[in-house]
Amino acid sequence: MAGWLVLVVVCLAAGAMSGTRQADSVDYRVGEAGRAELIAEQGGILDPLKEYVVITPAGAGGAPLDRGAAEAAGRDTVSRMTGAPSVGEVGAPQWSPSGQALLVPFTVEGADSAVSADIPALLERTRSVQQAHPEVKVAQTGHFSMGKGVSESMGKDLAVAERITLPLTLVILMAVFGAVVAAGVPVLLALSAVAAAMGLSQLFSHVFPSVGANNSLILLMGMAVGVDYSLLFIKRVREEHARSGGRLSQEAAVRIAAATAGRTVIVSGFAVMVSLAALFVVGDVVFSSLAVSSITVVAIVMAATLTVLPALLVKLGRALDRPRLPLLGRLADRSAASAAGSGGPGRVWKRLLGPATRRPLATLIAGVALIAGLALPALGMQLSSTEVSTLPKVEAVQARDRMIDQFPSEGASYLVALKAVGEGTADTAAQAADSLVRAAGTEPLLRSDEVPALRTSADGRTVTVLLHTAYAIDSEAARQTLDLVRGTLVPAALAAHPGTDAAVSGDVARNADVLAHQMDALPWVIGAVLLLSLAVMFLAFRSVVIALVSTLLNVASAAGALGLLVLVFQSDWMQDRLGYTSDGFIVSRVPLFLFVILFGLSTDYNVFMVSRIKEAVAEGRTAAQAVLEGIGRSGSVVTGGAVVMVSVFASFVFTNLLEMKQLGFGLCVAVLLDVLVVRILILPALLNLLTPLLWWPAHTVPRPAPRSRTATALPRTAH
Repeated sequence: MAGWLVLVVVCLAAGAMSGTRQADSVDYRVGEAGRAELIAEQGGILDPLKEYVVITPAGAGGAPLDRGAAEAAGRDTVSRMTGAPSVGEVGAPQWSPSGQALLVPFTVEGADSAVSADIPALLERTRSVQQAHPEVKVAQTGHFSMGKGVSESMGKDLAVAERITLPLTLVILMAVFGAVVAAGVPVLLALSAVAAAMGLSQLFSHVFPSVGANNSLILLMGMAVGVDYSLLFIKRVREEHARSGGRLSQEAAVRIAAATAGRTVIVSGFAVMVSLAALFVVGDVVFSSLAVSSITVVAIVMAATLTVLPALLVKLGRALDRPRLPLLGRLADRSAASAAGSGGPGRVWKRLLGPATRRPLATLIAGVALIAGLALPALGMQLSSTEVSTLPKVEAVQARDRMIDQFPSEGASYLVALKAVGEGTADTAAQAADSLVRAAGTEPLLRSDEVPALRTSADGRTVTVLLHTAYAIDSEAARQTLDLVRGTLVPAALAAHPGTDAAVSGDVARNADVLAHQMDALPWVIGAVLLLSLAVMFLAFRSVVIALVSTLLNVASAAGALGLLVLVFQSDWMQDRLGYTSDGFIVSRVPLFLFVILFGLSTDYNVFMVSRIKEAVAEGRTAAQAVLEGIGRSGSVVTGGAVVMVSVFASFVFTNLLEMKQLGFGLCVAVLLDVLVVRILILPALLNLLTPLLWWPAHTVPRPAPRSRTATALPRTAH
């Protein structure tokens, strides 16, 4: 236990000393948009990022702007921002076409990490302008200020979630164990593992840069898996006590639990980790970074369950069941005795599993039909990688919305990078750029009143052209404009001037490329997850049938969850209750994360149940009896773990970030479907139908897990 505490402290210290390397704009580059930015960067003409101070009327309801006050605030802004840390050129104040807004743009220079560190000071200067000019509304927006606002919003949301989740988890565990100490142990173990993983995540960020949501996912996975594994282990210790009639010592019961539940934890942990490892196939900084963080916390939880948890249980001894909760304690004892007994599952589980036992084919058809019906809406899933519309409406995001409304030229724009290559002469790129500008001037989708900005590299071989539109980034017109630029204008310019390479970037182009990149990787990720899941289950149980059944059931749970996700978030009938505004799409990263995380967690439950079925077969039960007893004995563990998982995932539904809201909702409904439909209806029915082939290709039934002579011979002792 002392070693575990030292490990946690060392992990936190290592993370604090190394710091966190946040992913910068270079790390996010993908597809043609990334290539365009690289061309411009190599030519030394990539435009620096900008921040904006937006000055609008102070009152609501269409009140006119006080022009004198706005001009004074604009001059004050220029004065305060000039020479500020990370600030480059400060532009002159610009009036909007309507005259109802004033905009002060300024460039930010330096590494992304340095700019992010200086943003709080710049925001403070903006607040000072607001305090000095209360007659107008002054707010700052831009990539960095929006990022800081969203991070602060998520931090507040997570703090609220923790205040709700931790007490709720304790209450659930007290209901499961009927004792306060036993309920507290899993929570403490999970929290310590989460702390260690957060420290290591900082260290690993220097190889896989952090994308901002790492700690959120570590908390989510750590609490879910940590409580799950502890619950499994502690329930097995209690079961062994009940099986021996109280004659076993605590140490003996822990040893038996380590030989049975401990092996299940190893198989489950590796199943979760290999599922998460499939995210590396995407080749995207977001997926790689979050995969590393998730794998780290699962590995630490698994190590803690196999090392410090047994030590803690031995040291606690009988104190583990103190103080007892009168009614809940008796129910917990009855559950342990039922799981330990040879008479099969208790009455509740016998009733729940009755349909699958008596009429397996009809039950299987009903369960599959229910899942298929829920999954059906997933066929109409609309994906989008649009970032801004999914962000919580913090002050910087609201300021951006006002800026786009008043300054259409700051909406969707396209950076076209042209470079002379091969046989091209030094002025080839410039000639192609001139052709592009002339052609763009005749297109109604592009702003003819906004002169395209051109920049040329020192050697003249690279030119960038900035084309403007009057449309919002997430509008259909902006996407049509992208098709026009990429599909017609740029190819025509290149055809007229051979020897030129070109690529198109910009917010709309970047979003389209991210989505295309993820869709290209999706089949490979799904294939990798399926193959890895099959391999883990086959190696664990030496049964092709078990491996196939487990994998198919995981797919069923994921399909049902995706269908419900589409049903809720692609329409507006639940938006008031869940606190979101429906844009008619699912954030493109959510289905991938949902599929991979759910596959790992569902495999957990498969391992729990199949392990108990295997033990029952080894004890001499028939295949049909083993299915009933195995699922019945593991049912309370799976149900308790599922309730805890749902309580953890549900806390993310009430965050303000749409991506986390969708992921939390998807995981909640997936776990509920997995436990209530798959584990009660489909799994037992399918196993009952396949009992003659259940352990194929093995020729013998599984042997019972070995039990230490010392463990079984030790008498009951006081601790």
